[in-house]
Amino acid sequence: MKKIRMMKEPMQNLFRDEAGIGVIELVLILVVLIGLVIIFKEQITKLLESIFKEINSQSKEVY
Repeated sequence: MKKIRMMKEPMQNLFRDEAGIGVIELVLILVVLIGLVIIFKEQITKLLESIFKEINSQSKEVY
């Protein structure tokens, strides 16, 4: 009976430990962000192209 109790306590502590929850949350956030990038890929590309065009046109004024 004492052996079972000695093995049971570490197992209960393992399931109570919440240190791994941060990793799970981080993975879920990354999955959501990647999904949003895939969904809005065209809009993001157009936005970045327009931003870089504006940067290039304004940099030519400096030179």
